[in-house]
Amino acid sequence: MLQQFDLPKIIDYTYYRFKRRTNVLFDHEPELFWDSTYAIVMSLMEHHPTRHPDDIGIAELEMLVEALPGFQDDPALVTEQLLLDILTVWYEEAT
Repeated sequence: MLQQFDLPKIIDYTYYRFKRRTNVLFDHEPELFWDSTYAIVMSLMEHHPTRHPDDIGIAELEMLVEALPGFQDDPALVTEQLLLDILTVWYEEAT
């Protein structure tokens, strides 16, 4: 029986990589997946401060997102709608 302070061990797999991707995570960088639109936008704004969403096309945005540190998702899962959502949120945050 567990006592009040006997907590089970919890393993944090946040920084372990089980996929073939080579992006390295740092303490301040979250894992990014295609559906984490706001986190992707914040990371894009941090890593590309001189870029504006008006000047970026869909194909270039896909490459930028996949190159972000912490991006973990399968590139084959992206849809045009996800990319447009990322651009929309980026535009709203940038203006």
